[in-house]
Amino acid sequence: MTGIELAQSVRAALEADVRVNLGRYPLHIEATADGAVVLEGELSDVAARKSALSVAAGVPGVRGIIDRLYIAAATPRGDGEIRDSLVKFIEKETELSNCTLRVRLQGRVDTVHDAGPEGFGEIEAEISAGVITLNGQVLSLTHKRMLGVLAWWTPGCRDVVNGIAVEPEEQDSDDEIVDAVRLTLEMDPMLKAESISVQCRDAVVTLEGQVRTEAGRRQAELDTWYVFGIERVVNRLRLAG
Repeated sequence: MTGIELAQSVRAALEADVRVNLGRYPLHIEATADGAVVLEGELSDVAARKSALSVAAGVPGVRGIIDRLYIAAATPRGDGEIRDSLVKFIEKETELSNCTLRVRLQGRVDTVHDAGPEGFGEIEAEISAGVITLNGQVLSLTHKRMLGVLAWWTPGCRDVVNGIAVEPEEQDSDDEIVDAVRLTLEMDPMLKAESISVQCRDAVVTLEGQVRTEAGRRQAELDTWYVFGIERVVNRLRLAG
């Protein structure tokens, strides 16, 4: 199969995926000589992005994916505005108050909060063209995942790269993921987390229960995708009534 044929096969597979919606969100698709496929462009949300990557990787002949996909921000914002919103989100979470917070923007690093020698972690957030990159170290996977979710929630965010280390190292598990998803749903004021059941097996999360609106059903799924380390989300939520 030539590179052109491989790219065409990937495009056909993506056109059949209702989440991706190439008609509204056209992507640049190109295959390299060694069978890797480049996906470039913007998609509606993180669920569409994950689906596009999974579908493309499953096309026969594809040996790798070069990911250049981003999320189309509902309201485009400058990096400075994104920075301010992200800082406010992080500062509201008392669980992160013992972490020193630094923000890198246009090559300049500002210390927003200094936890001092008694601090339990350090966070550095860099914002560039709407992409939020998180580095540093925290005490637990829960803190790492919380930071990632807060970054995704930040208006104008187009992607999150979560490079936060956990020190001391902590073993991940399906139970850890369930706890993080439940915490995320509880943090979202749009949702009634107590009406949503969360299960996880091999990093595949299943949501069951009832929500009041279709928007809430969609938001619960997106919130789950925002949690670091999840491979797939099965949304079995029903509308109440």
